[in-house]
Amino acid sequence: MNIQKVNFINTEGQQLVGRLELPINQHPHNFVIFAHCFTCNKNLSAVKNISRELTANGFGVLRFDFTGLGESEGNFENTNFSGNVEDLISASNYLEENYIAPSLLIGHSLGGAAVIFAASKIKSIKAVATIGAPSNPKHVQHLIQSSVKEINTTGKANVNIGGRPFTIKKQFLDDIETKSLPDVAQNLRKALLVMHSPQDTTVGIENAEDIYVASRHPKSFVTLDGADHLLLKKEDSVYAGSVIATWAKRYISIPIIDTLKTTHQAVASLDKEDGFTTQMTVGNHTMMADEPISYGGNDFGPSPYEFVSAGLSACTAMTVQMYVKRKGWDLQNIEVHTSHTKVSKQVIENNESKEIKVDTFNRVIKLTGALDDKQIQRILQIADKCPVHKTLHNDIEVVTTLV
Repeated sequence: MNIQKVNFINTEGQQLVGRLELPINQHPHNFVIFAHCFTCNKNLSAVKNISRELTANGFGVLRFDFTGLGESEGNFENTNFSGNVEDLISASNYLEENYIAPSLLIGHSLGGAAVIFAASKIKSIKAVATIGAPSNPKHVQHLIQSSVKEINTTGKANVNIGGRPFTIKKQFLDDIETKSLPDVAQNLRKALLVMHSPQDTTVGIENAEDIYVASRHPKSFVTLDGADHLLLKKEDSVYAGSVIATWAKRYISIPIIDTLKTTHQAVASLDKEDGFTTQMTVGNHTMMADEPISYGGNDFGPSPYEFVSAGLSACTAMTVQMYVKRKGWDLQNIEVHTSHTKVSKQVIENNESKEIKVDTFNRVIKLTGALDDKQIQRILQIADKCPVHKTLHNDIEVVTTLV
């Protein structure tokens, strides 16, 4: 995983802390901002699982703590729903200034309501996804219903939400009273995906219907049947992330990478600005070659010598298994571990000793099965006869022509 800790400043001058999760094998084609649920934080398991599904599909995901929560600065009791929306706009500004502007917003629970409001104010957003979102921010009042009278009378109250104490001030209630989500959703004019569980006992399924009916097309609804409000079961959050990633691709711009074509077994293409990150077609398969970050690459794919080592490992395993199957031996599995290095060696040339570098492939073989010593020794001999091994030991020629 490629996860970076990031910090940015909100409109009140406070530092908000987040995690920017990036794909491991490419530059992100689009960026996403995730808004967590009321009094939650960026590290909720569901948030992590959804983010990882998105990064696996080429998205970069920023998940952060709202003001006064998690690692972010500020006092929660002085925040409100409008402040959450402003935090999302600040997060968008951070991405636009340091990477590229986000195109997708995802919000969980009250964060779902917040992303709809924020999307109406962020021009770059093309699509919005909500998960278990209330159709009106006032819905959170039911979480603190027993304290609403005290808040209105004294100006604040200490409440227990999810087993944790929080102070809620009257200004929070006053703020959500002014927010009409149906009005904003009706004029959003951006693709909307509403996800909700019929078994959600915290935010009822009727909220999803209200949001869907109020919104304009293009809009979609996906049921999270059997899931709880926080998507505590991993399979539920992984499913949600996978659906969002697939759905969003219809509404956002993803650069098309032309498949390299060749009459040869492999082709590699590298543009001037790509550093070492090389597009490849090998047989009928597309892949990436690169160099490690320590060499100035992005580590988006194996290095050239790692490809050679991989070829030797694969060829060895195939050759041995083909041989033992013909013999009828019990080889359940073979693992071939190979790495390349250059080893210094002293040689005599023109009656003088000199040091040269010798390309060396260190190959380690692990065999699983009911094999006797004689069979094992024969397998090791066969390993040395694999075609790639023999090629590396033979005199070879590379014939280069220009087209």
